[in-house]
Amino acid sequence: MSKQFKFLIVGAGFAGCTFAERVSTQLNKKVLLVDKRSHIGGNAYDYYNEDGILIQKYGPHIFHTKSRKVWDYLSQFTEWNGYVHRVIAKVRDKEVYLPINIDTMELLYNRKFTAKGLKKYFGNKMVKMDKVKNSHDVVVSQVGEELYELFFKNYTKKQWGVYPEELDPQVTKRLQVRFNRDSRYFTDKYQGIPKYGFSRLFDKMLNNRNIHILLNTDYRKIIDVLKFDKIIFTGPIDYFFDYMYGKLPYRSLDFKFETLDIEKFQNAAVVNYPNDQDYTRITEFKHFYFQRHNKTTICYEFSKGDGDPYYPIPIPDYQKIYLKYKKEAEKLKNVYFVGRLAEYRYLNMDQVVNSALRVFKKIKHG
Repeated sequence: MSKQFKFLIVGAGFAGCTFAERVSTQLNKKVLLVDKRSHIGGNAYDYYNEDGILIQKYGPHIFHTKSRKVWDYLSQFTEWNGYVHRVIAKVRDKEVYLPINIDTMELLYNRKFTAKGLKKYFGNKMVKMDKVKNSHDVVVSQVGEELYELFFKNYTKKQWGVYPEELDPQVTKRLQVRFNRDSRYFTDKYQGIPKYGFSRLFDKMLNNRNIHILLNTDYRKIIDVLKFDKIIFTGPIDYFFDYMYGKLPYRSLDFKFETLDIEKFQNAAVVNYPNDQDYTRITEFKHFYFQRHNKTTICYEFSKGDGDPYYPIPIPDYQKIYLKYKKEAEKLKNVYFVGRLAEYRYLNMDQVVNSALRVFKKIKHG
């Protein structure tokens, strides 16, 4: 590996691939893109399984954004298939849509609601409080204790390992209650899935001779061998600093895949199970890609406390640890930390891309 690289980019997910594409095309600089995994694309990686069904290896990923800039940027590398995400929750032996809307409430309570009537209903149910202190407070202050117990309490415990009372309000602050019949999970103007899959999108982003990709490699194995002008780091920030302030906690995931000899298993791509089951949700991938096949592949998703880091845990004490790492990061002139793990906060895919574009602009004009 005798090439002279100007940039080392650690992590080949959305942040890393965006940087690699921008640096290689806009600055015409050579880039080394390194990832521990055996593939590019990070958690959005998808592939055809042995039955020829296109599946997402790390759980459901649906792109959505309000940003025309981000949408136009990614649209250089893909067409979009027009998929609109809808999520079903199974509660009380019924299938209802989330977010909670008029249809949800009518199915749940077997009665009719108008927008005005639903607002009055929640007005009587919501718990009034002077200060919202945690995720539990966010929910009950909008929909009351009954729906909190039904949809949020146990699901949150499964997802995060703690009950909502222990989590920062940000976890449920985006809770939507709709006083109409809109069953879309996302209402962003731009949404969909790459027509030929996320992996094809990443392949096109990285199709540049200035980009060299090194997989199955921890960046530490090459950091002292090669010299770089700048480093873009998208992995866990605590790992970068050798856990000098202790490990930051993350939630991880387990996935159990099954291929069934039926054309369709469930009525939506994602069905949530808030209460009785050990798994949080089941994903059926054919809904995402409109794929025709006489079989279908489903995935049971289980949240756990150890394993690959997926979700930074939004608990105030952990944020204090992160801020110590952030101060260390700010001391480094030519290292940039971008992405969910590097910034220790939950970011949607579009937010990661936007953050990467913003930091690249700063580097370009800096």
